[in-house]
Amino acid sequence: MSDGGNFIDYVKIYVRSGRGGAGSAHLKREKYRPKAGPDGGDGGHGGSVIVRGNKQFWTLLHLKYQKHIFAEDGVSGMRDTWHGKDGKDVIIEVPLGTVARDAETEEFLFEITEDGEQQVLAKGGRGGLGNVHFKSSTNQTPRYAQPGEDCEEGWKILELKVLADIGLVGFPNAGKSTLLSSISAARPKIADYPFTTLVPHLGIVDVDGKHSFVMADIPGIIEGASEGKGLGLRFLRHIERNPILLFMIPADSNDAANDYDVLLNELGKYNPELLDKKRIIAITKCDLADSEIISDIKAKLPADVPCYPISSYTKEGVKPLVYGIWDVLEKEQAEEPAKAEPQSFFAEEIPDAPQEDEDELSRNSVKSDDLLDF
Repeated sequence: MSDGGNFIDYVKIYVRSGRGGAGSAHLKREKYRPKAGPDGGDGGHGGSVIVRGNKQFWTLLHLKYQKHIFAEDGVSGMRDTWHGKDGKDVIIEVPLGTVARDAETEEFLFEITEDGEQQVLAKGGRGGLGNVHFKSSTNQTPRYAQPGEDCEEGWKILELKVLADIGLVGFPNAGKSTLLSSISAARPKIADYPFTTLVPHLGIVDVDGKHSFVMADIPGIIEGASEGKGLGLRFLRHIERNPILLFMIPADSNDAANDYDVLLNELGKYNPELLDKKRIIAITKCDLADSEIISDIKAKLPADVPCYPISSYTKEGVKPLVYGIWDVLEKEQAEEPAKAEPQSFFAEEIPDAPQEDEDELSRNSVKSDDLLDF
């Protein structure tokens, strides 16, 4: 995530599924069987627009210039009970942590959190039944068939929220990127001016050779960010899923307690639920201050929040911080309820009783005014 121009975490796209093909109302006629009866086949199902998680993706850049995504329509049924061809599905690959919403109603649709997970963004229309389904002893020559279902279409929003175990929160130049680079293989840009970090960065932090966690670094927050100052609160969506927030307070701060309160206030204005997350405080740049100043800063910060003095430059206090984060993370994971077994995408697509659906379609089609009459 080093190139800010290539990191896209929000796209608005127009999707349309395929229309179902119409059923055929063909009547079979042969040389020696001029009235062989109905033989119209069913129409093909329209293709669906499907979103699939891919752990190799980290941005929505590939969708930035592809605003319209259409699936194929189903082909109409034909004589000799030939089934129309089904429309081809369109697969949209997205990074893990992508949330889908309806652009008009802002309704939450689904989220992609696992590699290979699939969700239907726009479902294709079902194909219509051919007239062969409507023949009976009292209606031996049905001259109608069922039209295919219409498509689903509309504007959708795909929003990326990176998945991490802990998110770094702090003012610009608080030492967030330096800490991430010192304890992981991530190499975010580091400089002595504000807003060096322009996009989120992820790093995998090794705890003891057997355990690890993912840390997310986002651009710095300043007072008034909720009103659009600085980079605003655009990137705070990336720590909404983090169970733990690590507040970075530099040792050279003029008022550490006020800095902490300002950060909490800005988080609360963006999303009050962020205030319910577990918190840890790291007093950074301790190599620039003596022990007396650090003790004074700790005394001014909340006593109920774990506080670790660290120096990313000298690595002093970094290992205890990593162990402290892991302890809190383990407790947090133990408190989470067991997640339900995810439902298979294919179980959604294939009903348990397909015959009942066709019977229902058949009954509705006989009563409908939309039948194709020949």
